[in-house]
Amino acid sequence: MKKVILLNGPSSAGKSTLSKCLQDIIEKRINERYEIVSIDNFMKLAEDETIYEDDVFEISGDMCVKTLEFLKEYDGVIIDHVITSERIFSELKNYLTDYDLKSVHVSCPLEVLLKREIERHNRCLGSAESSYTYLYPKEGYDLTVDTNSHSTLECTIEIFENLILNC
Repeated sequence: MKKVILLNGPSSAGKSTLSKCLQDIIEKRINERYEIVSIDNFMKLAEDETIYEDDVFEISGDMCVKTLEFLKEYDGVIIDHVITSERIFSELKNYLTDYDLKSVHVSCPLEVLLKREIERHNRCLGSAESSYTYLYPKEGYDLTVDTNSHSTLECTIEIFENLILNC
């Protein structure tokens, strides 16, 4: 069964970097091709515009459809997402019921997220704190990685070994 790896975490937690690193490691170590579906490719807001849950829900169906399209062509998909409500999470799970969905909570302390957000200059200030506060679900992930305590490579290897190789 094809796998879908959901990387869910607040803005500035390092999901996009992890996605690319995981994609690379999967291809190099087991010669499988995983495509990335990122919320950043679907949101059409200005950098200084506040992102609301309704904005994310509005594009979540499109993200799911794109994931299903990629699953026809690739060995698996990595979803880089910021889920802030049950309805967004449920929609994703409903679309992917025929696939092996593994969820990863990409965590990082709020103080670090706030610092990263300022350094990035490409997000509305406050996005990190808001998504940290409202991230959904709060628990029940297959794995949690902390991008502050561990390097991108360490987190990626943990995801790869626990959710790709051993599942």
